[in-house]
Amino acid sequence: MTIEQSSNYSFGTRAIHVGAPIDPTTGAVIEPISLSTTFGQSEPSKPLGIYEYSRSANPNRDNFEQAVASLESAKYAIALSSGSATTALIIQSLPVGSHIISGGDVYGGTHRYFTKVANTHGVKATFVGNLVEDLESNLTNDTRLVWLETPSNPTLQITDISKIKEIVDKHEAKTGNKIIIVVDNTFLSPYISNPLKFGADVVVHSVTKYINGHSDVVMGVLATNNDVLHDKFRFLQNAIGSIPSPFDSWLAHRGLKTLHLRLRQASYSAQKIAEYLSSSPYVIHVNYPGLKGHKNHDVVLKQHRDGLGGGMISFRIKGGAKGASVFTSSTKLFTLAESLGGIESLIEVPAIMTHGGIPKEERESNGVYDDLVRVSVGIEDTDDLIADVEQALQKVKGL
Repeated sequence: MTIEQSSNYSFGTRAIHVGAPIDPTTGAVIEPISLSTTFGQSEPSKPLGIYEYSRSANPNRDNFEQAVASLESAKYAIALSSGSATTALIIQSLPVGSHIISGGDVYGGTHRYFTKVANTHGVKATFVGNLVEDLESNLTNDTRLVWLETPSNPTLQITDISKIKEIVDKHEAKTGNKIIIVVDNTFLSPYISNPLKFGADVVVHSVTKYINGHSDVVMGVLATNNDVLHDKFRFLQNAIGSIPSPFDSWLAHRGLKTLHLRLRQASYSAQKIAEYLSSSPYVIHVNYPGLKGHKNHDVVLKQHRDGLGGGMISFRIKGGAKGASVFTSSTKLFTLAESLGGIESLIEVPAIMTHGGIPKEERESNGVYDDLVRVSVGIEDTDDLIADVEQALQKVKGL
């Protein structure tokens, strides 16, 4: 099924069938893994098929990219070796002297790249607390990119993408300078949100998380409808060589086919767990987009499929850093580990794990305190997960 042929089908149908043709030789329903690094030619510069060298293109990578593009309502998708490699490729596409504006509450690896790598090749980053409120006043003649996560990592702030688009359009009309809007959609996946529909130019994912969904692949992907950006990114992908292996592409494509089923269950359980945490005397505050009291819940209803909150929760626990440590060390079903989006539930303390490289004053100004716990809800039975949270919370009693 091609992208064009799939436009009238629903998400789950496209997830299973796009980029998954029946093998014309064997009739195999599941695509074979193409491990060849090079492909034969009938005469110089005339390949027998459409492939020449696997860094430039590979059947498994192509099929995966087609599927992601369809699910993100995009014309193009480009798969890379990791989410961080995807970030790097986009930033490396900017000219020297460019300025980036990013939300302050972002993944620690993104913050690290902006502050310790991008700056070494002439790209400066400004972090702001609230993009909708602070973006316009921080735009300069050198601003070429706005980077946002919605929900943000790890405090799950929600940003209205269409409002960011309005601010950027106004600035572009006044200055004539093009600004790219990039949305990291890792926390929601294409099933819950499609940022391109709301004004983003590029959407990125750590495929490692929900898209693959089984904690056995490190990979990234970007999607866009912009021909110029696609051509630039595709050139850089080949020139830099930050590509995923055929096997990883095959695994990620396999995982993608059950994305809608996994996200429905994870979102259902996360909603129930967030509601339980909100009523606990051991919890100070809960961040979860599915809660009606969440700031910008109206944006959630607009940008998220069926108003789903996703599978990620964060909350501040009583007892400070010790309370966070005791709680996360006491769960039985929630594994204490970094990452997110797998079938298994995970739990971590961002201040000393995923966001440990951000200076304390800066991370606390964005709500990342020592007592903040981040939860990735898997697809286990909901009642079992709630019971596990309950017994672990009892361990912080009296701290």
